[in-house]
Amino acid sequence: MNQFSFDALLPPAMAGKAEDAGVAKANLASWPMFGLAVLAGAFIALGAVFATTVTTGGSDFPFGFTKLLGGLVFCLGLILVIVAGAELFTGNNLIVMAWASGKVSTGQLLRNWGIVYLGNFFGSLSTAVLVFLSGQYAFGGGEVGANALNIAQAKVNLGFVQAIALGILCNALVCLAVWLCMSARTVTDKILAIVFPITAFVAAGFEHSIANMYFIPMGLLIKAGAGDGFWGVSGLSAGDYGSLTWVNFVWRNLLPVTIGNIIGGALLVGLVYWFIYLRPVTQAPPVPAK
Repeated sequence: MNQFSFDALLPPAMAGKAEDAGVAKANLASWPMFGLAVLAGAFIALGAVFATTVTTGGSDFPFGFTKLLGGLVFCLGLILVIVAGAELFTGNNLIVMAWASGKVSTGQLLRNWGIVYLGNFFGSLSTAVLVFLSGQYAFGGGEVGANALNIAQAKVNLGFVQAIALGILCNALVCLAVWLCMSARTVTDKILAIVFPITAFVAAGFEHSIANMYFIPMGLLIKAGAGDGFWGVSGLSAGDYGSLTWVNFVWRNLLPVTIGNIIGGALLVGLVYWFIYLRPVTQAPPVPAK
């Protein structure tokens, strides 16, 4: 009788599991796919809310310690995506493993990425609007809002090539976290597999396109809609954030970071592991006996 094992799966089995997951994701109907993508955007945004709040007032701590705390709490986002079940564009870059094996067509791959990206944007932006309407940015004497503004401002001031590089590094770690989850047998395994790679990318300051769909719009909403009370208490003004615009959000952050995320996740993780474990191997013809 077969007995269930709690031993983690080894990399060859993980590759097969990732390939099967890619096929299943690519074959989802459009509306369930979009709905799960909206959830993923909201989940990542909740991790971003947590990180923004926890890193507020962090000047009393060393830079690295504050970044570490922010990274640890941001893990909430991917934990919700993986355990609760949702469709995240950056993690779905691993569908290229099924695509490279010929089990998913190019059209199916791009359909998944397109629908999921749009759903993630809707979920992240909707969460930003809800958090703004809650007035949470005014907590801590306006320090939470000031932190959100400074995070957003820094992100739109990245150089184009720099943003691509930061996006590559980020999604290599995100997809490694998803890859490690393929080895998991339990929920605890999945959570532990997520914590270190995700904490690393946040603490190091790498760029995640879906998280930025919350971070930057949140800053934009505060800049445009915060009342005089917030500006008076925080000692800031909207004029301090001149480069924080919707145009800069798209062209100076979202576009290059998305390009980098695809390179880091699909190429550096997905295709590398496909090449190692799943590519067809042509065997040499047998040597005729003498």
